[in-house]
Amino acid sequence: MSPTRLRAAVALAATLLLSAHIRAEESDDATARHSFEDVDHWVEVFDDPARDAWQKPGELVAALRIAPGTTVADLGAGTGYLSRHLSRAVGPEGTVLAVDTEPALVAHLRTRSEREATRNVTPILASPGDARLPKESVDLLLVLDTYHHIDDRIEYARGLKRALRPGGRVAIVDWEKRELPVGPDMGHKLARDSVVSEMTEAGYELTEEPEVLPYQYVLVFRPGVSNPPAPSPAAQ
Repeated sequence: MSPTRLRAAVALAATLLLSAHIRAEESDDATARHSFEDVDHWVEVFDDPARDAWQKPGELVAALRIAPGTTVADLGAGTGYLSRHLSRAVGPEGTVLAVDTEPALVAHLRTRSEREATRNVTPILASPGDARLPKESVDLLLVLDTYHHIDDRIEYARGLKRALRPGGRVAIVDWEKRELPVGPDMGHKLARDSVVSEMTEAGYELTEEPEVLPYQYVLVFRPGVSNPPAPSPAAQ
């Protein structure tokens, strides 16, 4: 086999391996019994260099227009794939809250932050139904490849409002519901319109939709005003 064909085969194998791992994670049966305690295994999966080709971390973070000095919460931070990109975006005066529900991954996030000298990254151990974020502490909540994992998503989204500062945003990045070369099985994908509908029911409004990724939608929401008061007679 020529060197060119060998490199292509290796790249394809890496992509298929990542896709298979994600599909296994997504199945209801695997999720019920699955453990994320094997951090080394998940580092191989989530930090696979092949992921950069379609996740485009630098371009994604740039599209979110994160201002220096702000606080970003990465919900479902996993192994910290986005940590250094977010750390750079918020700058030394900003904060990245790396949130996950697996204690072993949270410990890894702390170790990674020390190794990469991203001192503005703070790991947080969350509960499955509660991000455990302080009140009015966050300017941007980023939910990357995680929204479809959440149970009772509408209530969860409602609960996130408490953590948002005035003007705060929620960015959801998830898989388009079509056949793709990477990502979960079709049955575990959420259509873009379904996400918008759920977030609208939870009291948010879609404000931005950057088109930056090849296989995923990027939806940016702000809390909306549900049931606004009727204008006073004097104002009519």
